[in-house]
Amino acid sequence: MSSVQSISEKVHVASWRDYYEITKPRVVALLVLTALVGMCLSTPGAIAWQVLIPAILGIGFLSSSAAAINHIVDERIDSEMARTHNRPVATGRMSALQASVFSALLAIVGFAMLYALVNPLTAYLTLSGLVGYSCVYTMYLKRATPQNITIGGLAGAIPPLLGWTAVTNEIHPNALLLVLLIFTWTPPHFWALAIHRKDDYAKVNIPMLPVTHGVAFTKTQILLYTILLFVVGLLPYLVGMSNWLYLVGAVALNLIFFAYAWKLKFNADETTAMDTFKFSIVHLMLLFIVLLLDHYLLPIS
Repeated sequence: MSSVQSISEKVHVASWRDYYEITKPRVVALLVLTALVGMCLSTPGAIAWQVLIPAILGIGFLSSSAAAINHIVDERIDSEMARTHNRPVATGRMSALQASVFSALLAIVGFAMLYALVNPLTAYLTLSGLVGYSCVYTMYLKRATPQNITIGGLAGAIPPLLGWTAVTNEIHPNALLLVLLIFTWTPPHFWALAIHRKDDYAKVNIPMLPVTHGVAFTKTQILLYTILLFVVGLLPYLVGMSNWLYLVGAVALNLIFFAYAWKLKFNADETTAMDTFKFSIVHLMLLFIVLLLDHYLLPIS
């Protein structure tokens, strides 16, 4: 009886909150929003619910699976970093096996849903995003090069393309332009966090840019990328993809992002890096909402 009790004490059943947490729900929600905007911008008409619902769920499930794999692969370094030490796998509230089974189920269901109910192109592109983030970035690039987030950011930038292909079953230049927006946004977004958590990354030997090249150099890169983002942000208007409402919104949001980057470079205090990181999330969310509003309020004939 005592041996059975001892075994039961060692087996910890993860709570639903632990499963929910390893999917990185706030990150996935932002990815799904950009995918939804990609869907809407791909057509002047309404999107059939038979496509909308399985596309959103499938993309969300595969993105959540990739997030769970990140928790599994980074178990050791998560347990040593202040920002991540309380994650379910890092603390042992959830075993790596539990997380792996959950991740696999999400991936299988998500892929099957996209393949059968949307189209194979979207299914395979979404699967490539999972492989790019969980394998190429998390398992290799993150530990190999300070340009990890620049290269690996492509995996997190593809949701608008996935949304577009879900509706049209084709890769369109306008969809790639939306990918370029997020791809350009990703480095200044993440490097701001990396500056704030520089000591954490150094402790676990992750070669983030502030660790390998210094904080001053990283601040310069963030500033330069916000300038590049401003230019890229004009392209949807310049190519006729959007109208003046998007142009006004993009200019305003990118100027604010630039102002944060300027302060970070030349007049930073102890909270500036984290403030810049937090605003960058709001920036991307609002930018895509403005794209959506522009599309429906000012349709281009």
